[in-house]
Amino acid sequence: MSTDEDTTVAELRREMAAFIRERDWEQFHDPKNLSMAIATEAAELMEHFRWIKNDPSREWITDPQHKAEAAEELADVLAFALSFANTAGIDITSSLRAKMTKNAQKYPVQEYKGKY
Repeated sequence: MSTDEDTTVAELRREMAAFIRERDWEQFHDPKNLSMAIATEAAELMEHFRWIKNDPSREWITDPQHKAEAAEELADVLAFALSFANTAGIDITSSLRAKMTKNAQKYPVQEYKGKY
């Protein structure tokens, strides 16, 4: 089984594109529907943590069953995010790096370290 260590974003994007194409789902995968799907799946991930306080949530995720449930929801979020990137022609790596540069300027380490 492949892992993050040996899989590229490009490979994941190609796999998602092939999966969608094989099922003729491109017709449904427009930016609006995909953005809504991302939000829906993110809400399903959040649902697992509803009513759990911060520190207990760190313990909750160490349980193998809970971790598997969260991983499945995260995979759904990622699948739709990859599909969104494919549909919109967004380079994920460039976008993420540009955003991290912007965040580093907005939240300098010396001012925000250890603060939220």
